[in-house]
Amino acid sequence: MKDFVANNKHLKKLVEGNKRYIASHLQHPDQSSERRFELKYGQHPFAIILGCSDSRVPPEVIFDQGLGDLYVVRVAGNVLDEVVMASIEYAVLHVGVSLIMVMGHSQCGAVQAACAHEQLEGSLPALVQAFNPVLEQVKGQPGNLAENVALANVVHVAEKLKQTGVHFLKMFDENQLTIVPAYYDIDTGKVELLSE
Repeated sequence: MKDFVANNKHLKKLVEGNKRYIASHLQHPDQSSERRFELKYGQHPFAIILGCSDSRVPPEVIFDQGLGDLYVVRVAGNVLDEVVMASIEYAVLHVGVSLIMVMGHSQCGAVQAACAHEQLEGSLPALVQAFNPVLEQVKGQPGNLAENVALANVVHVAEKLKQTGVHFLKMFDENQLTIVPAYYDIDTGKVELLSE
């Protein structure tokens, strides 16, 4: 994994930003009025982060990045649906972003609700249903069920992105697109890169 990070300058930038965050040595880059003015005519983010909407998991803070650096799509449980897919396809195909990170996290309420089989109201059952494929996959595995589901989900979503995004598989095979599953630990602040 170390070589993989070293060979991808965008992924390296995320890893280095996360190290600064963990050490409380934040640089707060690209957060000036000058940067805001630079972005007036367009955006050129270096990475897409598909993350959870949990308020404890803001990618710009976790990776010590600023305005225009990250194209962030946040949805409870970092699940994938048609609108999320369209948002990511837009960033890849029209903005030119070549790195996608799917980032789950510890203590995810959406995952915990799916594992508890709670009776939920409104549209919440649709969110819980999104976890069904990974719930079946991890059933019976040792360890904490919610953590196992959260970890399996990021790998599942990363693979689904690769297989269903328009031109994504071809771009991935030709090394024009990198898709990385990752897991953020709320206790330590560390983002761990996972292998598919």
